[in-house]
Amino acid sequence: MPEVTIKYNDSKTLKVLKALSEYLGFNISEVSDNRKKKEPRISKVVIIPGDPTIDTSEMSEIIGRNKIDAKKLRQSWQRNK
Repeated sequence: MPEVTIKYNDSKTLKVLKALSEYLGFNISEVSDNRKKKEPRISKVVIIPGDPTIDTSEMSEIIGRNKIDAKKLRQSWQRNK
């Protein structure tokens, strides 16, 4: 059975959807807390948020001293297939 997620701000919207569900014959299920706290993923890889307190000034010195631009950085990080 296909699923649709509807996000709403007003509680009246849920009342209208419940009334429509009786008329049109679809089900409304609430999301559990476990499902709401799902970890963000890209291609089944869990994304770990970075630490915003890290001092990146040392990185800018290294990149600036070696004259590395974004294109060169992307090329050096390419995987060999």
